[in-house]
Amino acid sequence: MRKPLLFSALTLLCCLSSGAQTPRAELTTAVDSLSVLIGAQLNYTLQIKADSTDQVLFPERTSFLPFEIIEDFPMDTLKAQTHYLYTKKYALIQFDSGRYWMPQQRIIVNGQSLLSDSIEVEVRDVVVDTLKQKMYAIKPLIEVERNYDKWIRNLLWALLILILGLGGFYSYFVLQKRKREREQQLPPFDQALHDLKSLEARIPSNQEEFKSYYSKLTDIVRRYLEEEAKVDALESTSDELLQKLELLQDAGKITLQTETLKNLKRVLGTADLVKFARSLPEHGIAAIDRELVEEVVIDTQKGLPKPTFEEMQQKAAYQKLLRQQKLKKRIRIIGLTALGLLLITFTSSVLYYGYYPVRDTLVGYPTKKLDNNQWVTSMYGTPPIRMSTPRVLKRVESMDANVFKHFVLGTPDDVFFMAMKFSEKPKKEAESKEENSSPNVATEVEVQAIIDATIENYQKLGATNILINSEVITTASGIPALKIYGTLDYPRKGENQRIRNNYTSLIFDFEEGKIEITLMYGKEDRYGSGLEERIVNSVELIKEL
Repeated sequence: MRKPLLFSALTLLCCLSSGAQTPRAELTTAVDSLSVLIGAQLNYTLQIKADSTDQVLFPERTSFLPFEIIEDFPMDTLKAQTHYLYTKKYALIQFDSGRYWMPQQRIIVNGQSLLSDSIEVEVRDVVVDTLKQKMYAIKPLIEVERNYDKWIRNLLWALLILILGLGGFYSYFVLQKRKREREQQLPPFDQALHDLKSLEARIPSNQEEFKSYYSKLTDIVRRYLEEEAKVDALESTSDELLQKLELLQDAGKITLQTETLKNLKRVLGTADLVKFARSLPEHGIAAIDRELVEEVVIDTQKGLPKPTFEEMQQKAAYQKLLRQQKLKKRIRIIGLTALGLLLITFTSSVLYYGYYPVRDTLVGYPTKKLDNNQWVTSMYGTPPIRMSTPRVLKRVESMDANVFKHFVLGTPDDVFFMAMKFSEKPKKEAESKEENSSPNVATEVEVQAIIDATIENYQKLGATNILINSEVITTASGIPALKIYGTLDYPRKGENQRIRNNYTSLIFDFEEGKIEITLMYGKEDRYGSGLEERIVNSVELIKEL
């Protein structure tokens, strides 16, 4: 009896619990304003009132076209006394004025679909009264920092300018200083008397001081005789010097008194004893020897023959030739040094980076400049695509009615051209596609239609001899795409003949629409394929903002 009663009680309890189920989930749609200014944020809210046992799924990918999503907030859950509130918020924005209907959104509750209300929102223009509101000038562009390659090129140019600047500085200031020193330099006779005068105040007291004193004294007279009498005095011994002076006197090239030669012999002998025999002269002898040397200098000056006008001209010409030779030698040394530094820097850069990257960086090869730029990572369009490009893509107006956003980098006449189009699907085509948040794979018929449209677009631009291939690929971020690629001849402006170009079109097919990325560059360009690979590998579908 107990088992049948227990079974009946459980059956009654299940019936009572099923009859007490909460009513069907309720969906509420709201926006914080039905009228917003252009470019202002609009908050859109979806709220589900459901039981705690209900399974609520908000769509992973949503489309609010023509509004753009600027932020997708995480779902918020609030527990009430008898139910749960599931809230999902979106921050939207629109940059074109007008009245727009907010598209319906599909929420899945326990496997059943609920559609949100379609709300009309007015986007108003900002009214500007130029008589009352102060106008401001457009801010200038801000230069961004360049990468390491750009810094290397600037360093090479800076090094060249620095070397040339140092060479110019040396040539102007140092040579000018030496010129002034030569102009201020006294003639040999006056210089000898000046140096002897400076020794007058010196009174040596020990052997080292005597040695220094006599070394300076004999150096003065030897230098004077070498410059004025043209005698190899500095490299001769005392006896050799006296013999050379006697030979000059016998040849009639100089007239010296016998007393002068005796005085010079006496001073040189004393100096040799002091310097080599460590002899100490008697008190007062050093001052007497200085006076004797002064008499030798004066007597030698009187005994020298007067130079003729031709000799003076030859001497001046010879001195000028010597100065020119020294100047050319210095310039040659500076030039060779600068050339050596440049060759070392260039060779090191070539060994590290390669010949063409260094050469093309220095000469400013167009696509190399793009590669060396500080690349910018930005998001574009809806559904949002994040990608890196050498420069920020520029938004332009499209002639195609189905294309609602069109971004470009350069023009087809440039060495590297890029375009990105966001287009809406025809209504019938959109309905025929299975609802899916991931990109779709095109059928053979669709691929052929896309290829035909691609050829027609290039022909409109003036391209000829178009070779085309297609394949389905998966990008580095895991997005499937249809790749159309090949070569064509394009009549680039400024060129005498058509340029053979590589082109690539990547087509991403989503539920919300299609995205087409087109790249075109010269077939012989050394850096075009690298730029293409770098851009394509950076393409990323933004699922959560």
